[in-house]
Amino acid sequence: MEPMKNVVWFVLGLAGGFVAAHLVNKDPRGHEVLAEVDARITEFTDRIGEAYRAQEAKIDGIAADVKDAAAGAFDAAKDAAADAVEAAKDTAAKLAD
Repeated sequence: MEPMKNVVWFVLGLAGGFVAAHLVNKDPRGHEVLAEVDARITEFTDRIGEAYRAQEAKIDGIAADVKDAAAGAFDAAKDAAADAVEAAKDTAAKLAD
């Protein structure tokens, strides 16, 4: 029963907020205040979006560097293994002679 009560209060608060905003928006001064609040919210969301995109680009760059380093390490390990196999073959051939 408690969660349903919370949902009812939430819906009533939401409806009350819409009614209050509508009444404030009818007054020219209230309209200016709401326009200013909207501009500030838009500015805030734009800044957050820019920061998110910058961070995403930074992380993508780091991931690309890690991928390149891992590919280089894999190639070096593969070359070292091939050299070890070749050296083992040469040693086995010398022992067989």
